[in-house]
Amino acid sequence: MEYLAAFIDIVLHLDKHLAVLVQQYGSWIYAILFVIIFSETGFVVTPFLPGDSLLFVAGALAALGGMDVAVLIATLVAAAALGNMLNYQIGRLLGPKVFQWESSRFFNKAALVKTHAFYEKHGGKTLVISRFLPLFRTFAPFVAGIGAMSYSRFTFFNLVGAVSWVVSLTLVGYFFGNLPWVQQNLTAVILGIIAVSMIPVFIGWWQHRKS
Repeated sequence: MEYLAAFIDIVLHLDKHLAVLVQQYGSWIYAILFVIIFSETGFVVTPFLPGDSLLFVAGALAALGGMDVAVLIATLVAAAALGNMLNYQIGRLLGPKVFQWESSRFFNKAALVKTHAFYEKHGGKTLVISRFLPLFRTFAPFVAGIGAMSYSRFTFFNLVGAVSWVVSLTLVGYFFGNLPWVQQNLTAVILGIIAVSMIPVFIGWWQHRKS
């Protein structure tokens, strides 16, 4: 419970924690952010790491001069694209047998099955759309690997998704993250970002339940 409480505190007060890291580690903050985004997109066991909110807060801190926004965006795009690439390769290596795995603390089988269904319906677009959906974002490249999507096609959709996700959310934070109202209600804004990103997941769950 202590670890869960600490993680929730980091997510909800990401601005304070990230600002401290910027002060403590200077230019090394780019490497730290790279590892977080790379891990969040690169491993099916780490979908709990902050993604959307991290991009928003990082953009807001860049606007204050804590980071160079161009270097920040380039770093995060590279992390998101390479993370997906690793996830795709792991999916190809393991193959369909992963559907026989049981859910555990580190593996969400339900999310895998739903992402696979989403992939079957939308194909390559899944890699772009899922960038804005927690859980789906982590499982989409994995499922693409299991489905043996061609490397060239995967690379195209992977890059489009990585650029769209990182640039949009980082620049929203850069231009709007330091407005007085946003600063005064940043915890609510972060919760709002998480809630909005979860709406499509909730809609899919509701439709599945009704059917």
